[in-house]
Amino acid sequence: MIKKITNISKIISYNDISNDIEIVKNKDILIENGKIIEITNNCHDCNDVIDANNNIITPGFIDSHTHPIFIGERSKEFFMRINGKDYNEISESGGGIFSTVEKLKLASDDELYESSLKNISPFINNGTTTIEAKSGYGLSTKDEIRSLEIINRLNKSLEIDIVPTFLGAHAIPIRYSKNDYIKLICNEMIPEISKRKLAVFCDVFCENGYFDTDDSKKILNTAKEYGMIPRMHIDEFECIGGAFIANEVNAASVDHLMAIDESSIKSIADSNIIATLLPGTTFMLNKNKYADGRKLIDSGCNVALATDFNPGTCTIRSLTQIMLLAVLNCGMSIEECFKAVTYNAAKSLLLENKVGLIKQNYKADLLFWDINSLNELVYWADSSMMKLNKIMKNGNFIN
Repeated sequence: MIKKITNISKIISYNDISNDIEIVKNKDILIENGKIIEITNNCHDCNDVIDANNNIITPGFIDSHTHPIFIGERSKEFFMRINGKDYNEISESGGGIFSTVEKLKLASDDELYESSLKNISPFINNGTTTIEAKSGYGLSTKDEIRSLEIINRLNKSLEIDIVPTFLGAHAIPIRYSKNDYIKLICNEMIPEISKRKLAVFCDVFCENGYFDTDDSKKILNTAKEYGMIPRMHIDEFECIGGAFIANEVNAASVDHLMAIDESSIKSIADSNIIATLLPGTTFMLNKNKYADGRKLIDSGCNVALATDFNPGTCTIRSLTQIMLLAVLNCGMSIEECFKAVTYNAAKSLLLENKVGLIKQNYKADLLFWDINSLNELVYWADSSMMKLNKIMKNGNFIN
């Protein structure tokens, strides 16, 4: 059955042909089998007519960098950082990533599922219809597989699309040397995860003190051999050349980029790699140095925005709030931010032919907004809570 959405104030979407944000008036959207089949001003008789009540309609948002598979919380660390404690002091007091790893290890499958479900559900109410979800708090073959299986279970039970990423290379477990842990990742984790078809992407935290460029290249080349697509955390604290490795392994995305240098920016600009900025993390860490979105875009990089939702350094799940932070601190326009959470985020997940646009043959993932212009998405700081009226996924309302 064909559905028709009518009485639309404006349809606002990036246009991948004109390379600009397009505003369309006086058109209806026709949907069949979960996909957009036509955007038209011709009168079509349909039994299933949806009145948009003069709302603006945009594509559903895409969050291309999240860490939602965890149990518990680390609010104590937030206040320790505010009071001047550094990472080592927090770790020594029992906090940090390994506290989350330990909680995950002790949780049952059902406990981890229920906690992760509560972590992910608020994304939907904030207009996110496609989300990337990483493992990375297991740091053992058993618990990395378990985390990815939880993602698979969530993907089947929730109405949004969840794209799984293996992030075993998130940190080095205390009981391992770095070389031994890399061997475990390459010789055991990756082959088994590939065999079970649990991950689309493989990510690495490429930073001094974690995994250097040689480590990252070895892990990501192994992942490619087993059919996973590389992506990378790079240049969050210092620039160590991760962008060049990303080019070598043909990564889909490089994320963070607060400390990126000129040569690394050029390397990304000369490639198909998406530069994904995570200003929520900078904000929650109370840091002053945000990634320079203006410089990246002016240099020719395609920039996406994501939340980096995780228990330690960012608990924001609203992409309109991330857009607000990017407008205020990353030198980006509202139009650039909008493209960054729709089309460019889709490109980061290699889904740009399926989601992120309002276009024929794309999924009918649509947001209905009680606003007059894109500006209001960030002008109203709580716009995703107060101005977002309806959320549609695959042609069906989900809120």
